[in-house]
Amino acid sequence: MTTHVYAFGSICRGDISRDSDVDLLALVSSRDERFDPDTYSIYSYNRIESLWNEGNPFAWHLARESRLLYSSDQTDHLKKLGDPKPYRKCVKDCRKFRDLYRSAISSLMGAARSTIFDLSTIFLSIRNFATCYSLGVTSIPNFSRRSALQIGSASVPLSEACYTILERARILCTRGYGRGLTKNEIALVVKELEPVDMWMTRLLEGAQRHERV
Repeated sequence: MTTHVYAFGSICRGDISRDSDVDLLALVSSRDERFDPDTYSIYSYNRIESLWNEGNPFAWHLARESRLLYSSDQTDHLKKLGDPKPYRKCVKDCRKFRDLYRSAISSLMGAARSTIFDLSTIFLSIRNFATCYSLGVTSIPNFSRRSALQIGSASVPLSEACYTILERARILCTRGYGRGLTKNEIALVVKELEPVDMWMTRLLEGAQRHERV
């Protein structure tokens, strides 16, 4: 049974922190009970090659930042695939994450609040929007959790403090641990979010111009 195991993400970039987890990818030729889907991202060889052919952002992430941990046949399968195809869905993906952001904002401001979930979704939409923009428009794709703060003049207009609170909301929502958010912290985030939609729209317009070139 052919198997390849990779690490990817912050541990490979070298920007790990106490809140970082270890992202693991398992490539398998058939169902393999050794790999727990709660621990590993599990992909078949056919699926990962399809992502490569689509120019999918996850394929580019793996191509740029994965490290081989184990190979049953002594080969590096991802390295053999070379670079993924060019990323052609930047505008579509950025629009999708802007829509997700708007939906989360609407929920956050609504009567029936699930505040931590909404802030987690806001963080996800901002981070993924920035990652897609950096991959599709700039020459330096950024796949880190802090991508939205690290794309130069195109960075999100949020303070470090606000972004960190959103990160904490994401960890609280997805992993269930960490210090809870105070009312003052939530109020700070809400106050700073106003220009984010305009930021997304401006970058989306830039991505549309870039796509037409």
